[in-house]
Amino acid sequence: MKGMSTKLKNNKLRIVFMGTPDFAVGSLKALLDAGFKVVGAITAPDRPAGRGRKIQESAVKQFAKTHNIKILQPTNLKDEAFLQDLGELNANLQVVVAFRMLPEVVWRMPEFGTFNLHASLLPQYRGAAPINWAIINGETETGVTTFFIDDKIDTGSIILQKTAPIYPEDDAGALHDRLMELGASLVVETCKQIETGTVTSIPQKDAKDIKSAHKIHRNTCQINWDHSIVDIHNHIRGLSPYPAAWCYLKNHGREDPIKIFKTQIEEVEHTHPVGKLVLENRTLKVAVSGGYLHLLEVQFPGKRRMKISEVLNGLNLDENAHLR
Repeated sequence: MKGMSTKLKNNKLRIVFMGTPDFAVGSLKALLDAGFKVVGAITAPDRPAGRGRKIQESAVKQFAKTHNIKILQPTNLKDEAFLQDLGELNANLQVVVAFRMLPEVVWRMPEFGTFNLHASLLPQYRGAAPINWAIINGETETGVTTFFIDDKIDTGSIILQKTAPIYPEDDAGALHDRLMELGASLVVETCKQIETGTVTSIPQKDAKDIKSAHKIHRNTCQINWDHSIVDIHNHIRGLSPYPAAWCYLKNHGREDPIKIFKTQIEEVEHTHPVGKLVLENRTLKVAVSGGYLHLLEVQFPGKRRMKISEVLNGLNLDENAHLR
């Protein structure tokens, strides 16, 4: 176990916060609410987004602007001008939540190091999408971890962890929101320990059964209807609301992609082929191995996300309609 016994001069941290999405805002807000001095926010450059491709600021930038925090948006974390600007903030601690991999010249810069908040119980689910993969894999428990950054991805010494249940009704959005709050409190607790010189950390131990949380791509999101009913259901809820599981609807000689956000399991024997759509009593379900998955919320191209009751008002299915 490694300790950090050095106490701060005047008992004050000067924190640079690094993050981009909404998940990171929870921690930044918690630090300010707890009275910590945040001297700068490092976030992604503004980028075009949405149908209109309008330039959009990151969630962290938007929040930092409203609290008069100095903002840096480097495209290259090794750029000399950025490193000079970062050094001039005179931070003695860097806190990272949902950002990029940092070069050593950055994470070694502050006196008290750089720690990261990760949305899993490390060493499990290292990588870009721990919330999604925990649900996709059918886990019933996850959590959050703070750890000191090193030269690899999510492998540094663990400072603190808190566990959280994954409920059967959870999708990635619901779990994201709970872990954002839990993680924010853990970031504050970690900073308090660093501030008082009581922080300790434990090196991670690798094991053969470590599960990855690698980045999710479009092909990751495509539903394989040959999988088990439980695996398909978990796949859908683990990708909802974003980026969303998808498949093709074959109907009236057309094949259109659709997104599926919410399903319900009905375990029952049947004789329908896998993927067959069954319309019954104002419900729409798809035949899979082990029963039916009731489609509850879907989205067609160019349309908004809708409950299946709305979809059925204008949906005309032929007798061979199916999902693939």
